[in-house]
Amino acid sequence: MKATGVVRRIDDLGRVVIPKEIRKTLRIKEGDPLEIFTDKEGEVILKKYSPIGELSEFAIGYAETLAKTTGHIACITDKDTVIAVAGGSKKDYLEQGLSDEIEQIMEDKEVYKSDKNNNMSVPILKNDKKDKIYNSQIVYPIISNGDSIGTVILLSKEPTTKMTDVETKVAQSAASFLGSQMEI
Repeated sequence: MKATGVVRRIDDLGRVVIPKEIRKTLRIKEGDPLEIFTDKEGEVILKKYSPIGELSEFAIGYAETLAKTTGHIACITDKDTVIAVAGGSKKDYLEQGLSDEIEQIMEDKEVYKSDKNNNMSVPILKNDKKDKIYNSQIVYPIISNGDSIGTVILLSKEPTTKMTDVETKVAQSAASFLGSQMEI
């Protein structure tokens, strides 16, 4: 664990303020749920809670099915990172931070679909350059209890690939199913 050098007191209601710099670095916003862990040495560990992360093993299987069915790279994300990938290099995507554009799509609860050679490509990962590296893509938000909790993403780097309504419906079905699993 890394020490921050910041010390905070517990107030009379048992609350501790997490400094703004740490919240910004960890991308913790007002209202974000935090999971609380303790260990034998008396340490208290706060971790940003990812509801869809609880389905990570299931999401991995679902991503593999999506990739086999569509022939495209399939990614499933929570609000911050890629939690499952199939059809592409796991090393390139798995546990990588999401781009601001993907976060905005989630926040707006909108579906993004690029078409063949339209010079529009949304960066998926935080470190993706603004260059058009995906020829065709679909980003479908996962909605649970009215909140966006992640996305289902289908990608292709092939120059002749075009996402059709079939891929859109497949991504929609996956996002709806994953969202409904969180409501149970």
